[in-house]
Amino acid sequence: MSKRVKAFKYILMIIVIALLIGLIVYLFPVIRNLSTPEGQIEFKNHVANLGFLGYLALFGLQFAQIFLIILPGEPIEVLAGMCYGGFGGLIFITVSVFIITAIVFFAVRKFGRKFVYSFCSKERIDKIENSKLFKNPKKIEFIMLILFLIPGTPKDLIVYIAGLLPLKPLRFILISTFARLPSVISSTFAGSSIVAGNWKVSIAIYAVTFLIVGVIIFIVNKFDKDKTAEEAMKVIK
Repeated sequence: MSKRVKAFKYILMIIVIALLIGLIVYLFPVIRNLSTPEGQIEFKNHVANLGFLGYLALFGLQFAQIFLIILPGEPIEVLAGMCYGGFGGLIFITVSVFIITAIVFFAVRKFGRKFVYSFCSKERIDKIENSKLFKNPKKIEFIMLILFLIPGTPKDLIVYIAGLLPLKPLRFILISTFARLPSVISSTFAGSSIVAGNWKVSIAIYAVTFLIVGVIIFIVNKFDKDKTAEEAMKVIK
């Protein structure tokens, strides 16, 4: 299993690199001119010309981002917003995350720890899996919700670990998908604003989103008497 997984990882990484290079080469000439109305129209025409291949390439990048844990999610979300607009990018990323999270979760449930060790260090996985906090069925869903809401947490690593924890599959997949929404919304709409030449709007969107997330975290910490979220953050890092 380990050799097959590693071979698959290398093949997928090569495909991802090829996709990235291809997209950069294809879109770079028009990205440079996004500050002008002509450049914005040209960019949209380039994306339209990609057709289904554009969706396929973006899904491939999203798949690699979650499955390989090698890329941050935000650039792909911004790119989705640039290519398909705020709402279009949001829907695309949300559906993609739901599908890919389900694939990873059920793969872990089927193949077990050895599969997870092919992507994450054994020591880190054992630390999280053996934590009493993550073994508690009554608190685990709350912990997952907080971890996916907080910016900067290793969300894709958590997807792998979740398959080893006492979580109901559908409930976890829904939590991991929709708890990402603040980040996805800010990134896709920021990407859409960039194409429209509204760089200041993009910055404002990020600022408002982080403010909202900050308020949510403050409220959670205020009412989380057992410091569950704080302890979970220490364990996961």
